[in-house]
Amino acid sequence: MAQSNRTRQCYTSHPRRRRSSWCCSFAVQPSSPENRAFTKPAFRKNKKPDSSVSKHGPYSVPNSPKPGLNFVGRIDPRRILSPGRVSPIDSDPTADTIRDIIPDPSPPVDLNSKSRSESFRGRSGRRSFSDTGSDSGRGVFDVRLNLRGKNGGGLVLELNSEVLIENSEVFAGLISEYRKNLGSKCNRNEDGGNLSRKICRIEVPDVENLGIFRDTIELMFEEDIAKRLLKIGAYRAIDILEVSAGIMFTKGVLSCLKYLEAVPWTEEEEDKLRNLFTVFKFDETTTRDILARLDLLSSESSQENLAKQLVWSITTCADANARNELKSLVKGLLCRSSVYEKDQHDLTKEDLYDVCHSCLGSLVSLMKEASDNTPQGTAVKKDTGKPLIGRISRQVDNIIWLLEILLDRQIGEEFVGMWADQVDLLKMHESTSPMVRYELSRVSAILFIAMGTRKLHCRSEARAVLLQAWFGPMLLDFGWLQRCKKGLDMKALEEAMGQTLLTLPMKQQYMLFTEWFGYFSKHGTECPNLSKSFQIWWRRSFLRGSETHAIESR
Repeated sequence: MAQSNRTRQCYTSHPRRRRSSWCCSFAVQPSSPENRAFTKPAFRKNKKPDSSVSKHGPYSVPNSPKPGLNFVGRIDPRRILSPGRVSPIDSDPTADTIRDIIPDPSPPVDLNSKSRSESFRGRSGRRSFSDTGSDSGRGVFDVRLNLRGKNGGGLVLELNSEVLIENSEVFAGLISEYRKNLGSKCNRNEDGGNLSRKICRIEVPDVENLGIFRDTIELMFEEDIAKRLLKIGAYRAIDILEVSAGIMFTKGVLSCLKYLEAVPWTEEEEDKLRNLFTVFKFDETTTRDILARLDLLSSESSQENLAKQLVWSITTCADANARNELKSLVKGLLCRSSVYEKDQHDLTKEDLYDVCHSCLGSLVSLMKEASDNTPQGTAVKKDTGKPLIGRISRQVDNIIWLLEILLDRQIGEEFVGMWADQVDLLKMHESTSPMVRYELSRVSAILFIAMGTRKLHCRSEARAVLLQAWFGPMLLDFGWLQRCKKGLDMKALEEAMGQTLLTLPMKQQYMLFTEWFGYFSKHGTECPNLSKSFQIWWRRSFLRGSETHAIESR
């Protein structure tokens, strides 16, 4: 009996219906449902309820297991015949219009007058109506919370004041202020009525997400908040944390923080948390673990050192599969694209060139070892037990990988000079086996392709020195490059070599094209085919004026 007095109930299966304990009226007279066909109650199995209507059926006030919590929700105007009488007509699924509820005669408490009004705004999301919680015996609905959506719509919650006072400092202050003002009015009026029967109305305007606000209020009536958060998920828990912090719902804040610290986050969830922590200041002891996960590196130097260590570790990695995987990973992190900030302090130009010098030094040492063992060509180093050719190829791969990073950052001009000045490598190229020396031409090929495709811009003197040094070795090694491409596009290489030659002064073009012509006439397909570029050079050198222009245009 006591329980029935503390909670609101309504019966749904008898023709004689008991009048519900709440009343809703609309500003516009709702249309009569008398001419519409009767439908079955909304408690059907396997039927998805309409998102704009409360989950409960049309016959009763929602019989929520949570005490002291009554949801008026968004109700179709056609379901109301008169104040206090509920129509048995089901809601039309196509009816989207929500009409404003006429306010209670008691004066509302507007949160706009409070300095914390902005903290009530949640994030956008879909509304979700669910029955949760358990009965604790408190069923006096003496607070009506009217939520006004920022983009339209509204939601009315009839709540128990004791629960709100117990959980939220903001609501406790508003209810206390309301009762104080109401008590002074009752003292002035002899027949002012019982104070406990008055309903405190609180209006929350500009709520961005009604569902999030409602979920936050529901947590006040939960005995096990952590269990409920497991069903809600991390993304929605972050929004609930924001609302809980705004209304000073301490238990909800602590539960959300504890849950979020224990679960993994997506990048979007991490960004939401980071933004939230810039708006609200939480207790340091409570948020220490979460902040440890959100903290960036403390200084720019630590990030630079880490990036440099990653590059160094990859160039010294012994396992081929791991090295290739890590190269792809680090190159993607260090490359310059629209995703990355152009002024980030991750790896300096000097750091990259330091690693390049180191790799070139190692390559020179290996080539010396190879030139000393020219008859064998596959000498094995005693301390590693790995073939010399494999170690040379690995160093060349490292240099090409670093060169690709330099080209992506558009700082590869200095490497052109570095490669052109490798006098020791050029001397050893002449005396080394072709199956070893062609690895050097792989580096030259990357530079030629970059210059011929306009990805590498350098001075004319640098281009001339590079071609004078490495054009001859490229002619010798082209046949081996064709057989062991290792990712090279040979057609692109031939086209780029010709285009690069055409960027030189005419006298240098003359020397290099005549050198190519003589070598091509002897070795044929073992030499790059620069016929197209040779024709352009010939016309530009020996034909004049309009005749050259007419031929090139054809």
